[in-house]
Amino acid sequence: MADPYTTLGVTRTASESEIKSAYRKLAKELHPDRNASNPKAAERFSEITNAYDLLNDKDKRARYDRGEIDAQGNPTHPFGQGGFGGGSGQPGGGFEFSQGGGDFSDIFEGLFGGGARQGGSGFSGFGRGGGRAAPRGANVEYRLAVEFVDAATRAAQRITLQDGKTIDLKLPAGVESGMQVRLSGKGQQGPGGAGDAIVTFEVRPHRFFTRDGDDIRLDLPITLREAMLGAKVKVPTVDGPVMLAIPGGTTSGKTFRLRGKGFSTKDGKRGDQLVTAMVDLPGEDAALKTFLENWHDDRPIRSMMGG
Repeated sequence: MADPYTTLGVTRTASESEIKSAYRKLAKELHPDRNASNPKAAERFSEITNAYDLLNDKDKRARYDRGEIDAQGNPTHPFGQGGFGGGSGQPGGGFEFSQGGGDFSDIFEGLFGGGARQGGSGFSGFGRGGGRAAPRGANVEYRLAVEFVDAATRAAQRITLQDGKTIDLKLPAGVESGMQVRLSGKGQQGPGGAGDAIVTFEVRPHRFFTRDGDDIRLDLPITLREAMLGAKVKVPTVDGPVMLAIPGGTTSGKTFRLRGKGFSTKDGKRGDQLVTAMVDLPGEDAALKTFLENWHDDRPIRSMMGG
């Protein structure tokens, strides 16, 4: 689709009233009911209607001017590399939608008079004479909040669309906040068919997992005894708990790798989970305190720092 400003014959700095005026003029000339024998006019009418739909929407116009969407309203970076920023979903269900597109009723009433809405007079055939060239319905934008574990494992998300129907949406590999998917024909109905649904994801933070690219990081508390003598400990992962062998003499900051326990990647693989041991010392332990008072560690552990 051509540049919407060019399609309507206006400049990029045109005001809302100038854009509306340009559209009114072209719509009156190209309306399908006036050009029943000219299919090119119907196609042109569809083009100017889509152009006006985009430029009449302040948000869409701003995003188009910034290069975030193309002339058809499609994200220029459909996987979140420059489209919507991540937004917060509803606290309860994490899913909300907004309807795009402008209101054309005032324009056509002004063009064709009130009779345009009544059968048997005026331009009562609006939307039918254009056939295949009639404009599609508006796209509907949704925001879906996804739990961290669901995002990592690509768990299906059941969502309710604007028309009340529910679908199970499979999450894309590597899903992250701001990423988008387009559901063809799931938008608002229009004379030329339904628009699309555009779903923007927000991955919610987790209370102890953090994301590092395709990997997941976890700080795992271990006791002094487990660190000194070694032990097998239970470690949470997004796929469920697993047992991890902690070797004796483990110090805080030592990292263990659990392969294939991270986020799904676009090549069909999984990242890893990186588990960092954090030795948790007891606050008050008389026996340990007595032991340490009679024990000395003479290693030069700060020699590299000049200490």
